[in-house]
Amino acid sequence: MAQLAEFAGNHLLLVTGLFASWSIVMVYELRLKALSVNNVTTADSVRLINKGAMIIDVRSQEAYKSGHIVNARNIAIAELEASKELAKKPRNKTLLVVCDDGARSGKAATVLRSAGFENAFSIKGGLRSWQAESLPLIK
Repeated sequence: MAQLAEFAGNHLLLVTGLFASWSIVMVYELRLKALSVNNVTTADSVRLINKGAMIIDVRSQEAYKSGHIVNARNIAIAELEASKELAKKPRNKTLLVVCDDGARSGKAATVLRSAGFENAFSIKGGLRSWQAESLPLIK
């Protein structure tokens, strides 16, 4: 142990770099883990939809009317917490949130989680990844 302390004392820059690198990796991994908890892939989304998940489309009404996932409900992000339709749903209901690219739906899933919906997830990549997988949209 004395040799380790001596090495650290003699190579302070190297030890500082090691701890800085370790810290950066830990922050990155924790951030990645936090994001992946809220996101599901399109394949997982299909499985959850088949098990009865509710789909919430947070895009504009025009974008929603141009094409959306079957049985998706169009609810704006600002209206999520005050939605009467969601207020009737049990808090353990699985909710899938979708937008064009997954950015707004990620924020919406976080809002829903803070409102008590513990099973709220964003579809990773949004409708772009949904269409890239050749999954159907209806108009």
